[in-house]
Amino acid sequence: MRQSFEETTDPSFGAHHLPLVRARMAEQGLDGFLVPHEDEHQNEYLPEANERLAWLTGFSGSAGAAVVLKDRAAVFADGRYTVQVRAQVDPGQFEILDLVEGGVPAYLEQAPRGAVIGYDARLHSPDALAVLSRAAAKAGASLKAVDANPLDQAWDDRPSQPQATVVPHEDRYAGEAASAKRARIGAAIAGAGADAAVITAPASLAWLLNIRGGDVIRTPLPLGQAIVAADGGTRLFIDPAKVSNELPAWLGDQVLIEGPEQLEPALASLSGRKVLVDPGQSSAWYFDQLAAAGATVVRAQDPCTVPRATKNAVEIEGSRQAHIRDGAALTRFLHWVDTVAQTTLPDERAVAEALERFREATGALKDLSFDTIAGAGPNGALPHYKPVTRTLRRIEKGSLLLVDGGGQYLDGTTDVTRTMAIGEPTADQKRMFTLVLKGHIAMATVRFPAGTTGPQIDALARLPMWMAGLDYDHGTGHGVGSYLGVHEGPARISKAPNSQALLPGMILSNEPGYYREGHWGIRIENLQVVTPAEPIPGGERPMLGFETLTLAPIDRRLIDVALLTPDERAYMDAYHAEVLAKVGPLLDATVRGWLEAQCAPLT
Repeated sequence: MRQSFEETTDPSFGAHHLPLVRARMAEQGLDGFLVPHEDEHQNEYLPEANERLAWLTGFSGSAGAAVVLKDRAAVFADGRYTVQVRAQVDPGQFEILDLVEGGVPAYLEQAPRGAVIGYDARLHSPDALAVLSRAAAKAGASLKAVDANPLDQAWDDRPSQPQATVVPHEDRYAGEAASAKRARIGAAIAGAGADAAVITAPASLAWLLNIRGGDVIRTPLPLGQAIVAADGGTRLFIDPAKVSNELPAWLGDQVLIEGPEQLEPALASLSGRKVLVDPGQSSAWYFDQLAAAGATVVRAQDPCTVPRATKNAVEIEGSRQAHIRDGAALTRFLHWVDTVAQTTLPDERAVAEALERFREATGALKDLSFDTIAGAGPNGALPHYKPVTRTLRRIEKGSLLLVDGGGQYLDGTTDVTRTMAIGEPTADQKRMFTLVLKGHIAMATVRFPAGTTGPQIDALARLPMWMAGLDYDHGTGHGVGSYLGVHEGPARISKAPNSQALLPGMILSNEPGYYREGHWGIRIENLQVVTPAEPIPGGERPMLGFETLTLAPIDRRLIDVALLTPDERAYMDAYHAEVLAKVGPLLDATVRGWLEAQCAPLT
């Protein structure tokens, strides 16, 4: 599991492992090698056996990359991991650079002329490789696919690949039989002009076949691949050790289970066929194999992506119930912060562990949906800070505590952020919190026509801060799966271009924030589902909207009521009334009494 790397790695990792990789590079005549965070499945969270970047550098974040050259090396991380990467990586071995601003392409543009830089085609999408190849060419260098990954060759004590049992995800949670899903995905494949599709995203496998696994932490994924024919017939390639006695009967006669070693021959057998592959999610290796086989590649989005993101009525109701259950756990945690923690002033790790205990006490938690973010004071100003040993802080009076966490339940995936005052908040803290809240309310209450994309409404959440000369440097909302990934495409709400329209049933986060470097951070996050288009009285076009799913109180001590409009106050009162009505019955008398006070109308 990835957590073991976080507990055991230290900045000396690079000194031990860089020479080993360089020696293997030299054997293949390579001047450099690319090490992405992504694995063969393009996952965000990885099994320990695929944590190549962590093994090489010590950095265990969920996004990053490294480039190893003969005489220098660099590791890349985004703004979420500014503190973590510097705590885990030896700057004497690796230059630490920004993954987003310039990133790997900019580094390759400075590669030595004539350098041959290797890459493992199983770990890079063709779209990503095209960008990297152009960057290397600017320096007079070139990229070369390797048959044997030099890092894998150097990793002598590499753990075995996971073999978690693949289990059925019952129709009472999925809301649609796998046979029906395969039929409509097969029709979509035919509609794209293809005879078959290669499905490489584990989330798509899980959704399509109504199965779940345990090969990675934080997301119940079964690692594998599938080839789906236009008639819905499917070949599923997974390790036989994962196959339970009940799985073949659950999958049915139209699904053939085969071992991973059969994948390459199966791709070769597609000679002369038109095969759909997603260039954004599938690695270049699949394209290379299909081209060698003489197949015609149809480059198109994974046909499971949009159907998976548009939840059906059963999945939406399951998410509602998961959020009520999770909301009760979170309310107990917020009560603990407001009583016990305000007195004992624990450190961030103790805060994160407390939240996990409250979620575990539900008896329904299968896993966290991501590693809990708990930022006290200045650490809260790092938008996706995670407590690591070298940076732990205790919460302190007069500051703020930002906690972002979620749970994986059979009926839904949760993700919620609350910012809490420790002691009495200042007028400045209340003003900034309220500006964030105003943006959050705008995103919760917006109505929009069919065809609207996330970037078209992103500004609504930022407007109160823009008017005050402020902004935040992360997206406003990401998609969330149904007992799947807490980060799910294709839709998102952010400044970044995105052409995917928001469709009924999509679940997205609503999380504007504000971060004052060196002091504290603020974020308010709920999940919400896109509702079907309905008429507005006096309007001319039906409009979609959002239904808020997350149910937990928002710290009223941080709200400057004078800055809210009457409509915003009404929204907050209605939201808190719903929290009390749905979560209150699950609480004991003490916590319920506290919640009643938290949810009283604003005055």
